[in-house]
Amino acid sequence: MIEGETIVSHLETRRSGGATRDDLMKEAVGLIEAARQDYDWVGIYLLQDGVLVLDNYLGEETEHTRIAVGDGVCGTAVAEDRNLNIPDVNEIENYIACSIGTASELVVLMRTSAGDVVGQLDLDSDRPAAFDEGDERELGVVADWLGRLFDEG
Repeated sequence: MIEGETIVSHLETRRSGGATRDDLMKEAVGLIEAARQDYDWVGIYLLQDGVLVLDNYLGEETEHTRIAVGDGVCGTAVAEDRNLNIPDVNEIENYIACSIGTASELVVLMRTSAGDVVGQLDLDSDRPAAFDEGDERELGVVADWLGRLFDEG
């Protein structure tokens, strides 16, 4: 199980040492990806002018570097203003496959202190139903912390 508070504590230490927002997001992706063997793709998309733009990620290269709000699981999460845990991506009509092997996906929104969505954590697994409520809760701790980095401009 991933431990959000442990990741946030590590990131907070790095932030105190002068790490930039980009450094922190890159490090968060690495820590999340290393937390579980079946996290096959971990990335951050940032919301820019109504489009999700791929920022830092680990996993297979993807051609989906820009996703419109409403498209695929990532865009739908923003459009519906909620996290999405998809146990079987084959059941999603507008699914956008980053990898042919992906079986399940979890999207956790990143928000500022004011509640504005600024991006999301996107995780894919080649295992069906790889994510549970615990993953969503713990990743939510990390996503909330990362979202608040955008309070500073």
